[in-house]
Amino acid sequence: MADILARPAVEPKQQGPLLDIRNLRIEARVYPPGENPRNIVIVDDVSLKLERGRVLGLIGESGAGKSTIGLSSMGYGRGGVRITGGEILLNGRDIRKGGAQGLRKLRGREVCYVAQSAAAAFNPAHRLMDQVVEAALLHGTGSRTEAEKRAVALFKKLSLPDPENIGRRFPHQVSGGQLQRVMTAMALCSEPDLIVFDEPTTALDVTTQIDVLAAIKDAIRDTGVAALYITHDLAVVAQVSDEIMVLRHGKLVEWGGTRQIIKEPRQEYTSALVSVHEIEHQEKKPGTTPFLSVKNVTAAYGGGTVKVLKNVTVDIFPGQTLAVVGESGSGKSTLARAITGLLPPMEGSITFSGRKLANRLADRTKEDLRQLQMIYQMADVAMNPRQTVGTIIGRPLEFYFDMRGKERDRRVAELLEKIEMGQGFIDRYPAELSGGQKQRVCIARSLAAKPSLIICDEVTSALDPLVANGILKLLLDLQQEEDVAYLFITHDLATVKSIADSIAVMYRGEVVRYGPKSQVLTPPFDDYTDLLLSSVPEMEIGWLEKAIKGRRMESAGN
Repeated sequence: MADILARPAVEPKQQGPLLDIRNLRIEARVYPPGENPRNIVIVDDVSLKLERGRVLGLIGESGAGKSTIGLSSMGYGRGGVRITGGEILLNGRDIRKGGAQGLRKLRGREVCYVAQSAAAAFNPAHRLMDQVVEAALLHGTGSRTEAEKRAVALFKKLSLPDPENIGRRFPHQVSGGQLQRVMTAMALCSEPDLIVFDEPTTALDVTTQIDVLAAIKDAIRDTGVAALYITHDLAVVAQVSDEIMVLRHGKLVEWGGTRQIIKEPRQEYTSALVSVHEIEHQEKKPGTTPFLSVKNVTAAYGGGTVKVLKNVTVDIFPGQTLAVVGESGSGKSTLARAITGLLPPMEGSITFSGRKLANRLADRTKEDLRQLQMIYQMADVAMNPRQTVGTIIGRPLEFYFDMRGKERDRRVAELLEKIEMGQGFIDRYPAELSGGQKQRVCIARSLAAKPSLIICDEVTSALDPLVANGILKLLLDLQQEEDVAYLFITHDLATVKSIADSIAVMYRGEVVRYGPKSQVLTPPFDDYTDLLLSSVPEMEIGWLEKAIKGRRMESAGN
């Protein structure tokens, strides 16, 4: 296997760095409704160098330009983005001067891309093996037999189950973590010089993330490929990168070795990223009467054939937060769908303020809808891009309270003040906001309905640590002011410690551990909770190797 994966000992195609980006400038064309189109600069005078066989981590908050810079190494700009200045040298030649034909030869051969969402990147109508070997066959790097042999070796290296046969499956027949590793194999199969990893583990739960990270790190080492690793999680990038580049607002903030960035940051912004502390949240004792109770709920998809919730019982008390944690597929979001009526339970009941809620959303009253609001993970797709912030926040005021005109505008301004943005944002469009600002607008929209319960579905998972901390502090402040309760769905244990009063740990549709935060996070642990807690990445170089070694020792002991 090692012989198949090893990079041939040949002279490099060009002396000097593999990737040399000089004074890169990237602009986007925006088309605000009712206004003239205009250009905005999203990457401003950024330069970097990447040597062969090295990994450079690109880190920064949402909108920092990380993915845009990564994609520029392929000569690609998405969504109306254009490279307007600078040079991008790969193997010594400027890829901007090669034209469309040169880029076609480059992509999938010299440089490959691993996207954040593997599920969206695969064609559901084709088997995995056909997609993994496609670029290798297209670029003529070997025969079908040779490409499949390399693919199987990569499946083994990436610790995929049944590596000889997994390629026969379709994308929907493997888990999210497995599909992410198959996508890494697809990128490596054509023997590229450079791979761009774009948030490859952000959407994964911590137990799956640690396996994928270890597999990616081993594959990079054994194949000798260079990589750009894009993420907002400094603890993750510290495990795989040789160097780290910190970006903000499209500009370079700091660039240095991983140890230097982690231990001795030179810039104030980098220091803030490295030293993000958990929020101190004092657990509140529950009252005697929950206002929302889920009792023995079982729910299923496929006409009742696939049970995804099994006899689930949890309570939510006024003004408190129940955190629901677990890996992908454990039933966290399905529980939220059952509570909101989007997936009617097969068995059990959901009561709210002492009365039973109708199982189906369509059968619930307008008052029920007002009392139970939801904030989604991806603020980008939760708002109409053609509506202003004022319109977005004002809609619940009109719908639930019939507020119009000046009364509505005054309340919108108050809500913007509550989320620490101010009324100067009323006339802005979502495209003109950062990721954290978009999420704050979604919070304000939920608060506009004056709900008793807000369901927060992974609301900070796509945000960098600084912005995420700001959102969590805001939610806690609003909870104290408004006495609103939260059902907080997450796979981030640090977030749970920061915001929860009680915790429900879910595994394969069941609640395996439940109670006050102090009780759930205090040993002795059940096996699954212990695995969850030990899989949370720490900002320590070498943590990944220690964690994997600990798992292997525990497995051998069992």
